[in-house]
Amino acid sequence: MHAVGIVPAAGSGLRLGADRPKALVPLAGRALVRWSVDTLRASGVGDVVVAVPGDELAAFAAVLPADVRLVVGGATRTASVRAALAAAPEAADAVLVHDAARPLTPTDVVARVLGALAGGAPAVVPVLPVVDATVSVDGDGVVTGALPRETLRRVQTPQGFARPVLADAYDRLPPGAELADDAAVVRAAGVPVSTVAGDERSAKVTVPHDLALAELAVAR
Repeated sequence: MHAVGIVPAAGSGLRLGADRPKALVPLAGRALVRWSVDTLRASGVGDVVVAVPGDELAAFAAVLPADVRLVVGGATRTASVRAALAAAPEAADAVLVHDAARPLTPTDVVARVLGALAGGAPAVVPVLPVVDATVSVDGDGVVTGALPRETLRRVQTPQGFARPVLADAYDRLPPGAELADDAAVVRAAGVPVSTVAGDERSAKVTVPHDLALAELAVAR
């Protein structure tokens, strides 16, 4: 199986309080996007396409290996993945979409996703159980009910797909439609999505506190 990695990295760093795209924010002296690309490479995914802001091509090129393919992403995750998928090598028969903001994802998680794809799963995502009590609320923030956490999962990346499955799902997606992630895109096309075990170390860096925790984890 020949897998290509796609890293959508065109998002801003506003919630992180950064003055640059979030993917370029350093963690222990290395850009977040570089951590994610290195994780894919260490897991045997040699071909990687990164979708970046059009005005930041040079900045991303400066922090990534020269053989990483850079494409101009869009204003949304969906648009960025579309652009990267179109630029992915034709020889790849599987696609892993990995968040630039999950820098500490262990290679074991990538291996589990690849293993499920090799075993015939058309789509697979790493997940973790929900451990907190979870409720629904109304527009005023008043609790309206409790959700059964036994059936709930937190979804992480990399999300893996047979390439024809992901390409067809994006072709079917109506213009302007924006879904939460790529698993949602293939589910909208009627494709079942399998799960494998995720890892707490794959936590997403979104706000300054997340980055501080990642710094502590690296320093251990």
